[in-house]
Amino acid sequence: MEGTIYRAIIPVKSLSEAKSRLAPHFSLHQRETLALDMLRHVVQTLCASQEFELVSVVSPDMRVLEKARTWGARALFEERSGHNPALHMAALRELAEGADALLTISADLPLLTPDDIGVMVERSTRFDVVLAPSMDGTGTNAMLARPPLAVPYLFGINSLQKHLRAASRRGLSASLYTSRGLSLDIDTIEDVQELERNTRTGANPAHTLYGSVGIAS
Repeated sequence: MEGTIYRAIIPVKSLSEAKSRLAPHFSLHQRETLALDMLRHVVQTLCASQEFELVSVVSPDMRVLEKARTWGARALFEERSGHNPALHMAALRELAEGADALLTISADLPLLTPDDIGVMVERSTRFDVVLAPSMDGTGTNAMLARPPLAVPYLFGINSLQKHLRAASRRGLSASLYTSRGLSLDIDTIEDVQELERNTRTGANPAHTLYGSVGIAS
């Protein structure tokens, strides 16, 4: 929508908790490096899309925030503990600063492309809420709401259905957008293996990630 101010926020946990489900397979240093490499990819992809007035990273970890600044994002220290409360506070700030629409997106999407972002933004001109499901169809890897906080943050188990129900209760139109770039988030060894398969087929634009955990490109 012409004249609409779009912004984006990316929540990131403390690096000490980075990808804990991968702990049996990779060292903490490898997991921290992987988390930062994926965050860099998401930040740079959002910036490359040229859809957003501002991209912000929200985290309690100063190392994360320092890196985010070097990649062109605004660094926001987490004002409240807990994933959803921290996002709510960040979204309130974006709303107060004049954002008309707000994308909230996972930091661990190594296949994300600017085209994925462009489709979500285009759909937001026709729908109040655009949701990108996780690969298993239960989680929410990205949510674009117009205006910000049109629906509350309900990330966690079965968040996709929770967000859809919240939109319905508020009389808001919602659209689901599924793509490889938005569905593959890296939490388990199976996710890493899926990423490796994409590497072998040449489907992944973020080949620099693989050195993080020793995946051969």
